[in-house]
Amino acid sequence: MLKQFLMAATIAVLAVPAMAADQAPRPVTTYKAPRDAYGRPVIEGNWTNVSMTRLERNLRWGKDLMMTEDKAHDIEGKNQAVLKLAARPTDPKATVLDLPADCSGGRTTNCNYNAGWTDPGDTVMRVGGKPRNGYITSPADGRVPMRADVKVSPFGGRALPKGMSPSDNPEGRALGERCLLSFGNSSGPVMVPGLYNNMYQIVQTRDAVLIDVEMVHDARIVRLNTRQHLPASVRPWMGDSIGWWDGDTLVVETTNYHPEQEFRGASQNLKVTERFTPVGPGRMHYAFWVEDPTVFSQPWGGEYEFSKTKEQVYEYACHEGNYGLVGILEGARAEDRTGVKTAPTNIDQRAAQDEGDEEGDD
Repeated sequence: MLKQFLMAATIAVLAVPAMAADQAPRPVTTYKAPRDAYGRPVIEGNWTNVSMTRLERNLRWGKDLMMTEDKAHDIEGKNQAVLKLAARPTDPKATVLDLPADCSGGRTTNCNYNAGWTDPGDTVMRVGGKPRNGYITSPADGRVPMRADVKVSPFGGRALPKGMSPSDNPEGRALGERCLLSFGNSSGPVMVPGLYNNMYQIVQTRDAVLIDVEMVHDARIVRLNTRQHLPASVRPWMGDSIGWWDGDTLVVETTNYHPEQEFRGASQNLKVTERFTPVGPGRMHYAFWVEDPTVFSQPWGGEYEFSKTKEQVYEYACHEGNYGLVGILEGARAEDRTGVKTAPTNIDQRAAQDEGDEEGDD
């Protein structure tokens, strides 16, 4: 009897560090979700996380995590005015330099997408009904806590070989441009919305949960029938995700990220813990906790809410080697021949553009 007690106590002590490591926010809810055939909460269906709010706080909206409804309505009203302006008929003689109101990300030059092709959201994200300026809740400043001694490549966070330009060959371009993985981090983990295609279809079975991502047709598979990750040498796109039910919450732990996949400069040591909790008939709380001591000065995390939708998840007909990538490389070769730069292929310029997309409009 004593031997059994000591064994149980030892197991409990060993389990404490793993449990304590996940400090993702927990929602306060009394909602009881419908059950599936196995007695688990039903989270399957079509969901969206589309929102004007982004991962890090928009300093133009202030430094605080929370904002008042008046402030949120003001931001949303200004955005509606921009959308109405963008919906006006365009002068057929206009160039990209004449369309500042019609450009995604609020840029005033070199418009890459006009507003008709994007859907970055027209409302501020609300958690528990309260408007938020960013998803990160820890650390307190709402920013990704990078280590001071770590330098991240400005081109997609991936370091290119010395002397290589992003347009030298296909392997130098971003994974989204090559149709290998979603633009930004739509598929995650961590899953964050982007300029468009912010739809997800969740399918759950006894042994797995599938998350079909509209952006670049990514499909995340969360295995529920094991607590063991794949060997460290096996590193699939979006990492290796294992999950389990903690009451009404699906907990998903992901490691073994593909070496070419980028998330805020994280290394191959990245571990992300996600928590999916139904909090209402059409709302699902999503929390995340990020760990990588080789890149981040501390673990960090945050939260937002998915909304259920009746909209369909459409095919994203993007395929490796499509004509867009061919055009990018042909343009770069033309620049090589003439010596005249006509597009911002410099990685610092590209990074500045990507940062503009992330900030959003106020």
